[in-house]
Amino acid sequence: MPRTQRNDNFIDKTFTVIADIILKVLPTSQREKQAFSYYRNGMSAQAEGEYAEALQNYYEAMRLETDAYDRSYILYNIGLIHTSNGEHGRALEYYYQSLERNPSLPSALNNIAVIYHYRGEQAAFGGQSEISQILFEKAADYWKEAIRLAPTNYIEAQNWLQMTGRWTGGA
Repeated sequence: MPRTQRNDNFIDKTFTVIADIILKVLPTSQREKQAFSYYRNGMSAQAEGEYAEALQNYYEAMRLETDAYDRSYILYNIGLIHTSNGEHGRALEYYYQSLERNPSLPSALNNIAVIYHYRGEQAAFGGQSEISQILFEKAADYWKEAIRLAPTNYIEAQNWLQMTGRWTGGA
């Protein structure tokens, strides 16, 4: 049974019905419809913590999807899975790829910053203060760009930037 037919909560069912209607009325190719179907199934599997299944669906969506903007979101979601699995290096690769296709994706910028911040904290705890400062500066740069794109988001990042003297209110 396809994943979209197994969804049992109201929001997932509603999303599935709306997505199916959109796919029927929009003038899209069969390939684009298949790509979206794999993407949708990947999101559903990801939401349920079925990361291997989600990755399979996302990779298939990537194989079919040709639009750079749509590919950016597939790559972003693959990055999220790798982040959840603690594979930060691989996650960064996918976040960077998503930004190459869509430079205005503040959530990817934020997630890159979070990883650099985490690595900076790890370096600081390990007594590597110079490395930690480099990583914190990288985190700050990515957070500033994310905040520039989405000024009302990332309040914790804004507070951290202000508390550490890396930001004075203008990105």
